[in-house]
Amino acid sequence: MPSKRPVNRQTALIRSRFVLETASELVGDDNWPYKQAVVYLREQGADGWKIGLFGSDAPDGIEDVTSGRVQVAIVNPSVTLAMAYRGTGSFKQPHPWLRAISVLPQFDQLGMAVAESTGLTSLADIRDRRYPLRISMRGQADHNVHRVCTQVFDAMDFSFEDIVSWGGEVRYDSELPNGPNRIGAVERGEIDAIFDEATTMWVNRGLDLGMRFLSIDDSCLRQLEDVGFRRVAMPLDDFPKMPRDVWTVDFSGWPVFTREEVPDSIIRAFCEALEIRKDRIPYWYGSGPLRLDLMCKDTREGPLMIPLHPAAEAFWHEQGYL
Repeated sequence: MPSKRPVNRQTALIRSRFVLETASELVGDDNWPYKQAVVYLREQGADGWKIGLFGSDAPDGIEDVTSGRVQVAIVNPSVTLAMAYRGTGSFKQPHPWLRAISVLPQFDQLGMAVAESTGLTSLADIRDRRYPLRISMRGQADHNVHRVCTQVFDAMDFSFEDIVSWGGEVRYDSELPNGPNRIGAVERGEIDAIFDEATTMWVNRGLDLGMRFLSIDDSCLRQLEDVGFRRVAMPLDDFPKMPRDVWTVDFSGWPVFTREEVPDSIIRAFCEALEIRKDRIPYWYGSGPLRLDLMCKDTREGPLMIPLHPAAEAFWHEQGYL
């Protein structure tokens, strides 16, 4: 028979803190490759896990929340969650039960850059000239940049497969765009295009190399806006060597989201924990503590494109953030 001893909550706390603090140190280590985390919580000795928190970034997190495997996840960019909510773009069915809790802010854009030697001046040039472009894409297979680029190409009536059929190459490099096998490969002449986000990491160096950043045609932008994208100009303040406005799609925001039916008590507790720990969680790339007052409303850096969960909205109102 199971023991009738009362649960020792202090020892349970010690064991859980031991695991969580160790995991926090590991993911903060530059030499530790395993950065993505799922945290499951339950009462000690319970049959199943009550709450799952997923430090995700890709669209699969939406299905994990929808299925109930986890209660809270993160996705980038914000428009992905908006399209899932509406059932547009790559989402065939609407997910009207999705609700936001907050949004981690990061102003970003999709950058599509080609080497000057290609002679390409527009996306339509790639299609019309059937250009055998050698493109470096993000190596992470489920990264949203692949879906976004596919949707842009669809609106322009060509595809990655077309580029390969024209004699081009699409390679997938397991680095950020500023890595030696990506922007470094452009410099060495091994590739002639990078399509990616995280623009502040690589655009200025690309401009120094003479790369051209291609605007998305206005008619294509209108199609993309119809499914939920926001058009944005790559900011000349950040990229002063940009010779002109380059219009593309927004890649901003990391919304933290849940399902409408997740109990208010769980969402409120999550928000309270954020409020208590906000000074210990980096705002972005170590630039200071969380600015929760900017993370519960629609901003340029953090688009909030679906409704807040009622418990989150109530809590942020109580804190004076809304």
